[in-house]
Amino acid sequence: MTIESVGIVGAGQMGSGIAQVCAMAGMQVVLSDAKEDALGKALTSIGHNLDRQVAKGTIDEATRDAAMGRIHTASNLAAFANVDIAIEAATEKEDVKRGIFRSLTPHLKPAALLATNTSSISITRLAASTDRPDRFIGMHFMNPVPVMKLVEIIRGIATEKPTFDAVVALSERLGKTVAVAEDFPAFIVNRILLPMINEAVYALHEGVGSVVSIDTALRLGVNHKMGPLELADFIGLDTCLSIMQVLHEGLADSKYRPCPLLVKYVEAGWYGRKAGRGFYDYRTDPPKPTR
Repeated sequence: MTIESVGIVGAGQMGSGIAQVCAMAGMQVVLSDAKEDALGKALTSIGHNLDRQVAKGTIDEATRDAAMGRIHTASNLAAFANVDIAIEAATEKEDVKRGIFRSLTPHLKPAALLATNTSSISITRLAASTDRPDRFIGMHFMNPVPVMKLVEIIRGIATEKPTFDAVVALSERLGKTVAVAEDFPAFIVNRILLPMINEAVYALHEGVGSVVSIDTALRLGVNHKMGPLELADFIGLDTCLSIMQVLHEGLADSKYRPCPLLVKYVEAGWYGRKAGRGFYDYRTDPPKPTR
């Protein structure tokens, strides 16, 4: 099937980024969120992103205006009645995602595909909670979506080939490179990345190095763009913890046990950049390490 209209549930950083790239690829977009103010913030963020591209000369004003005109916001999921694919981009909590699917699927046309942007949760299990497991798939975008070129595509056990083929074609239309992952906890990227971040938190917890030392060592020692603790703050410590919990529970291996210090930071509400504090305090310029 050809996908020309996309519905996105969740207008946070990931959802707004997916909306932006879909609109820039010429598709009609319906962006929904339970919080009305999130929709306004998403449109403002997308507008600022496109304005920067205009300033750099990578797009012109007409292209920006056309893309913005393709994005429609809605607080009611009934607006998804005619979309060709709905993409869930909510928080990384299985009960939240299941609740969205229960509310969303009655509004979708029978032929519509359903995708989840989950970064770790079983696609097969999520698909089984919907009315269309054969048309359900994992479509894990990287953050920030407009910049990062990769999309992980994950089939559940019931996902049919036409669904897979359509979503691969959609990803390529968005200018993304596809990596196909099997439906194991955390897939490819986070199966490798999050244990590294968790080990960095253990190194901090055990006093092997300070926040600055650990991040400097990884930036300069292995040529990473960000140190692991800075990256954790960027991802969100709550999201990092959720993924580590999925790995620990799903693979039953002690090597995936979340570091107690990571748990403590999340319990404190220090989720990273989005909360103003994580392993760095972003209320100061430049940010200062919190440990």
